[in-house]
Amino acid sequence: MNSRSLLRSPASRRLLRPVADLIDQRIDRRIDRRVEREVRSAVREASAHRLSNELLLGSPGRGLSRVVADGPLKRLHAEVAALAGDRDAAVRNVATAYRLLVALESLGVGRVAGGTMNICGKLGTIPLLDPPNDEILEIGTLYGMFSTGLLRMLERDGRSPSLTIVDPFAGVQLQPGTDPRPDPTGTPVDEHAVRTNLALAGPAGTAARIRRGYSEDPGTRAAVSDRAYGVIVVDGDHSAAGVRQDLQWAEEIAAPGAVVVLDDFGDPSWPGVKEALDEHLKGDTRFTYLGKAAHSAFLRAS
Repeated sequence: MNSRSLLRSPASRRLLRPVADLIDQRIDRRIDRRVEREVRSAVREASAHRLSNELLLGSPGRGLSRVVADGPLKRLHAEVAALAGDRDAAVRNVATAYRLLVALESLGVGRVAGGTMNICGKLGTIPLLDPPNDEILEIGTLYGMFSTGLLRMLERDGRSPSLTIVDPFAGVQLQPGTDPRPDPTGTPVDEHAVRTNLALAGPAGTAARIRRGYSEDPGTRAAVSDRAYGVIVVDGDHSAAGVRQDLQWAEEIAAPGAVVVLDDFGDPSWPGVKEALDEHLKGDTRFTYLGKAAHSAFLRAS
């Protein structure tokens, strides 16, 4: 019997099985140790990425997270696309707005007010709605960082925006029915902070016109009602009465075809916003409701 036949015999197989099993066990242990090392290395690397991501996008430093989830992002793409009529442009602008948001909050002081999807929805949608002129009015600004981003988004489209801001600059964020408290970023809410952030937008930011006061004050209104605005962002007093007053003022100063953005529309934390717009649209108005993106309503002036 040759050696090959000997190895194939039943008796030889029975005798060699323990040896083969031992070899298999040693191979398995080596594979297990290698897999364990690879898993441990992957976990360490993932932990480092998670830590870096948390430092860049997490809540420490600004009071809320800028981490994006797949579901809300897809919904925002669909909402912006429905408003703009262009899916590819919607996806592009939302991505650009997100990168801009992270950059501004990294370089500026304070933060952009609101949730990530709502901010990106406003920044991404306004340029796509092609405002009739480059005059912008923001009613309520907090740190001026949203307007800074809007200037940059419009400039990316080749426009030359001119910004007017109305805000009381009370040192803290004011809203009826809430207790005034320091911002989670620790930065005072004042005109100096706004000017610091606007400087990040270059010449258009430094040239911005700022009027300190409440939007319902006759003197404040008279000072900035000297032009027709192509974009009006209503983000001041969130009570139903306050929003009604701001919408009525917007009727008077919106250019034909103007884009009017009403922030926190449909947000359960601020029911007065939706209540005021629903009531306003039932009356005699120049505004047509175009739709919403996240918690912002978009209107078009006739």
